[in-house]
Amino acid sequence: MSISKDRSMASKDLSMAELEVTSISEVSVSDDDKELEALGYVPSFKREFSNLATISFAFSIMGLCSSIATTFDTPLLLGGPSSVTWCWILGACMCFTLGASIAEIVSAFPTCGGLYTASAQLCPPKRRAVVGWVVGWLNILGQVAGLSSTEFGLANMIWAAVVIGKDGDFVITQGKTVGLFAGLLILHGILNSVATRHLAFFTKGFVFVNLGATTLITIVLLAMTPRSEMHSANYVFGTEGVVNQTGGWNTGIAFLFGLLSVQWTMTDYDATAHISEEVRRAAYAAPSAIFIAVIGTGLIGWIFNIVLVLCSGPLENLPGDSGSSVLQIMVDRIGKPGALFLWAFVCLTAFFVCQTALQACSRTVYAFSRDHGLPDRGALGRVSALTRTPLNAIWATTLFSILPGLLDFASPVAADAIFSLTAMALDISYIIPIFLRRFYRNHPEVHFKPGPFYMGPGALGWAANVACILWTLFVTVIFSLPTVLPVTKNNMNYASAITGGVVILSGAWYILGAHRHYHGPTSNIPQGTKQHVGRE
Repeated sequence: MSISKDRSMASKDLSMAELEVTSISEVSVSDDDKELEALGYVPSFKREFSNLATISFAFSIMGLCSSIATTFDTPLLLGGPSSVTWCWILGACMCFTLGASIAEIVSAFPTCGGLYTASAQLCPPKRRAVVGWVVGWLNILGQVAGLSSTEFGLANMIWAAVVIGKDGDFVITQGKTVGLFAGLLILHGILNSVATRHLAFFTKGFVFVNLGATTLITIVLLAMTPRSEMHSANYVFGTEGVVNQTGGWNTGIAFLFGLLSVQWTMTDYDATAHISEEVRRAAYAAPSAIFIAVIGTGLIGWIFNIVLVLCSGPLENLPGDSGSSVLQIMVDRIGKPGALFLWAFVCLTAFFVCQTALQACSRTVYAFSRDHGLPDRGALGRVSALTRTPLNAIWATTLFSILPGLLDFASPVAADAIFSLTAMALDISYIIPIFLRRFYRNHPEVHFKPGPFYMGPGALGWAANVACILWTLFVTVIFSLPTVLPVTKNNMNYASAITGGVVILSGAWYILGAHRHYHGPTSNIPQGTKQHVGRE
């Protein structure tokens, strides 16, 4: 009788505990949906992303080891080993100010429109349409270029492994690269078409593969490289490691080209904001994930870069037959079987980056279409009743992301401009709302209500905001320059031309006709009590 009674009481306590947890979860989701409605939007997605899944998503979008492997050759072969080391930590510190500034805004406006939606809230009503239009198009351009460049990098990484596996007896053609690139994009489109709960489940494991692969490669390289063959501190950090191979730029500019690696890796900060309508306790979880991922990627990435340079061997032997300096360093130090085994995890990390990048970009396209910013009559702003995900936006994003990769048929250097384009377009779209928040801080029609993540009205917030704005303007100039002199049609940096072209064409479109149907981020609440996004 006593045992039966104890079991009954334990069962009752367990049921009460389960009920309490369920109740807390439901309250959290309810509060999130109320906050979303206060911003002017009807909840359309299921909130399936937990704190772990959200942090994993934020880490995955940056890629770490795969992103460094993709862009490592730029600082190493243009500015030298010291450019790799110092440009990473310099850029990471400045990216930290940008990440913190973005997290602050995301916490206040946790919608899938991200900074695009926030920008309209941070300026007077009469300027919302123009600001929303510019930020929306820049953000979509940057995200499409980011997805395309990451997928393009993954295709090159896979073919590099094939070259190593066949001992150099394999020719990589542009057709093979573009074909694999397009196939991988289609595969990611298929994987992104599943329900949110499945996306959240898969995403939880991304961070462990990402950090695990980076840590394992770091340890193995240090263990397998003889101390006598490691480079000196002066080579890694000093003047011995400054090697100008640009063909004409002065050493200072050549050194600064190394910023591309860190700026490309540590971008798409607001990707977590684009899934915030699928995140529990979004105002807390989304900015926290951004903050943690920026710090983690910056510090771990710096250590990884230092180890790669330390163990890199003679500079004249890189990038080797594979065309990838990181893979060649791993082969030289670990041996072909071990290097290819670890390289598979680097490729898997890049695969995860593409998966999360497509998810984030499709949500931006969905939000922009929902606000009538695209010439699709709202077709891309619909959610599938079957999966509760924007399937139309997912496949439109997938197909459009194939276009930048076609630049490889023009020239490999032209295709490399996609990487500069990503950092340039995204970072400019980020600093616009940051600038607006400060510029219109005392405007009677602009009301910024801070979220849980807030740096305050004092010197800390101002310093972070001003620093990231000035830094972004600076690196935009650097990324607009051709990396090799003399300039020809084959080595021209087309990033600034593409960015400027999109801004000019979209601006002309807005003036000629789009202003009639696009009025900025607009409420989709049926009652018609709110015409524009905003808290009452």
